[in-house]
Amino acid sequence: MPFSTADLLVFTTAALSLNLTPGNDMMYVLGQSLKGGARSGVSASFGIAVGSLIHLGFVALGVAVILAQHPIFFDTIRYVGAGYLLWIAYSTLTTPLSALKPDAKQRSTFAAFRDGVLVNLFNPKIIVFMFAFLPPFVRPENGSPLLQLFILGMIFNVGGTAINCAVAVFSGKIGEALATNMSFRKWFSRVSAGLFVLLAARLVLERK
Repeated sequence: MPFSTADLLVFTTAALSLNLTPGNDMMYVLGQSLKGGARSGVSASFGIAVGSLIHLGFVALGVAVILAQHPIFFDTIRYVGAGYLLWIAYSTLTTPLSALKPDAKQRSTFAAFRDGVLVNLFNPKIIVFMFAFLPPFVRPENGSPLLQLFILGMIFNVGGTAINCAVAVFSGKIGEALATNMSFRKWFSRVSAGLFVLLAARLVLERK
């Protein structure tokens, strides 16, 4: 293991604190769980994890530097991501209420996973964040920087996925308990759509 116990402890504590802070990914998982139950939320969590792994690869290739130095690329990806979130919000509002019944949740599992990957990929802030957060913990004297970067990224990703899955299960249980009530299903659709609109707004309005 190319890390000292002290370095790992500091990094893990910092990563856990960041993962526990509600952000775009956690809010997206919450919205999917309210919309389709715990399974959809967990699927979205794993989709986000895959997106984060791709971001980690981009960081290793130095894409974060390009995004930081050329704001037009950063903004283009950001606006595309916001547009995609608005499309998800629209789809949520226009989905027939019958599709929100428990027996329809299985069919939304892959869609939740796919959307989790795309929502994560269309958030360039994650690349810049990883580029800023991970390298300070890499020590050249401890071996391959690429290997260290990968291990740190996996620790951060696994912790975030576990927390997102917990959020999905908790919120999904509430959704399942109320899924047979038409008025609550209508309310869930509106809340979920509102969360996606809020995510789109944050993606557009937040600075790098």
